[in-house]
Amino acid sequence: MRKALHRGSFPYSRMRRLRSSPSIRNLVAETEISVHDLILPLFVIDGVNQCQPVKSMPGIKRLSIDLLLKEVVEAESLGISTVALFPVIPKSLKTGTAEESYNDNGLIQTAIRELKVNAPMIGIIADVALDPYTVHGHDGIINECSGYVLNDATNEILVKQALSLAYAGADIVAPSDMMDGRIGIIREKLEEAGFENTKIMAYAAKYASGYYGPFRDAIGSATSRSIIDKSTYQLDFRNVKEALHECSLDLSEGADMLLIKPGMPYLDVLKSVVDEFAVPTFAFQVSGEYAMHCAAFDNNWLPREQIILESLTTFKRAGATGILTYFAREAAHLLSKST
Repeated sequence: MRKALHRGSFPYSRMRRLRSSPSIRNLVAETEISVHDLILPLFVIDGVNQCQPVKSMPGIKRLSIDLLLKEVVEAESLGISTVALFPVIPKSLKTGTAEESYNDNGLIQTAIRELKVNAPMIGIIADVALDPYTVHGHDGIINECSGYVLNDATNEILVKQALSLAYAGADIVAPSDMMDGRIGIIREKLEEAGFENTKIMAYAAKYASGYYGPFRDAIGSATSRSIIDKSTYQLDFRNVKEALHECSLDLSEGADMLLIKPGMPYLDVLKSVVDEFAVPTFAFQVSGEYAMHCAAFDNNWLPREQIILESLTTFKRAGATGILTYFAREAAHLLSKST
């Protein structure tokens, strides 16, 4: 590849010429973000006409299915084409072995069926993980003596959950548990059941991060402990090569697309994965990132509209195919104003 001509000593070299007006800046912009890049996460609760604010996530609400339908129709009118659903399960249905996760008449399964009837064009990503359904808030089945999360026993439940979500009509199942080997087993069972077109978005590089706190509040998986330690199965935040290895394994097992989580603090991981594998790779601007931004906006420390679009554009600049973000609706409004 030819290197750019060095013109530092030439007297008429002025980089600012290409920044001199909005029209010129738009003409030479290297990265563009559109509403089609946005995926809207939504929290679903039981009941009718239920709308519960999430205190740690200003502007975000838990919605019963009837209100969820209205929210999705509105999002679709803004150009958002895909939503990701996360359940809020009553404590009475939580167990040590997460049976409710694969209840064909469960909350998320019912929500998916209703969405497919009332908003058939919307794409639905269904989370495959046990933390909303377990009494302890972990993503898997634990050994009662040691507290260690059991990999293979968890995978057995995850397969049942993924199949239940596929039968309900999910377009994409998204295993976010970080158990070893679960992608291959889920892919195999989906194929055997005739769901060869159901996609798998693997949370291939999900880090044991402190940025998830507000999400755990939102789905009710938080326990009396302020932080649930998931470091025995989620990635060490000091590692990048380990993330590449995880992504390679998930792709070899049949993942259609990858997801990096958290988002902005892990842009280096995102870019490394995109450069290494050249497959559809998504990023999740997680609850902690959202909450921090909102705190800064509320205190007038940062300009809201500029920062929302700037932060989302960083994901595209790093190579993300799309972004799961709680700012999706607001960003869609902002993007419509700029066109």
